[in-house]
Amino acid sequence: MKELAVFAPAKLNLTLDILCRREDGYHDLKMVMISVDLGDTLMVRLREDRKILVRVPGTDLPEGEDNLAGRAARIFFDETGSASGAEITIEKRIPAQAGMAGGSANAAAVLRALRTLLHPALTDRKLEAMGEQIGSDVPYCVRGGTALAEGRGERLTDWPPMPPCRIVVCKPEFGLPTPELFGRVRVEKLRTHPDHEALHAALLGKDLRAMAKLMVNVFEEVLTPQEAETIGDIKARLLRFGAAGAAMTGSGPTVFGLFEDETAARGAFDALKAVYPQTFLTRPAPEV
Repeated sequence: MKELAVFAPAKLNLTLDILCRREDGYHDLKMVMISVDLGDTLMVRLREDRKILVRVPGTDLPEGEDNLAGRAARIFFDETGSASGAEITIEKRIPAQAGMAGGSANAAAVLRALRTLLHPALTDRKLEAMGEQIGSDVPYCVRGGTALAEGRGERLTDWPPMPPCRIVVCKPEFGLPTPELFGRVRVEKLRTHPDHEALHAALLGKDLRAMAKLMVNVFEEVLTPQEAETIGDIKARLLRFGAAGAAMTGSGPTVFGLFEDETAARGAFDALKAVYPQTFLTRPAPEV
């Protein structure tokens, strides 16, 4: 087998807490993430030389090893001693600068594809360790499902799966650069923190309404007034249409709402799509 198509699901944060700033300049985080069936599709083809080519048609995203997908391929080949190269074509659906780990999801998908093509005996833990060299979200994107992530995001604990639901995801037209948002955070001034024990219990009991009310993202506290107005507008619209809860994911600015009712979710999707073009209707990705 010389090529493989692979799906790269986006992630959403049910919670995001910042515990402290570390001596290495990074922050210690504690967050719960889920995978959804909104994602990118990658075609990974092996090459006989060591060249790595990345194409992302219709976008201005970087190509080659400047793209996280290309970097993932290089790390995989170096770690396994493979003399191969790769040609990677990415069909994008995950919005850019959305807090949904699009680039990390692509990198993880490349690692999984190359394992299948070249080294099927490699463990998930080995792929996650490769992912740590690429970016903080990549180990989670290798694993997927519902997980608690700690440290920079690389320490993962599997959590009970999401109950069935529909999810409306809405990204406003602006982006929020992650380093800039971290730069605004003063940990001692954060007012609201997630109750992870209660969230775990709600997931264990498959209680969507209880868990939706426990969603907290501390980055929402450091938005500018203009950013907060837009995020607040999307959340309010989702709740008016019957979302059990709504929150910003990751470093934003994407907002999502969880719905028990299909009709209500479709109503929210249609209404938001008319105002915010990058609106999607999705659900939790099946957990392996």
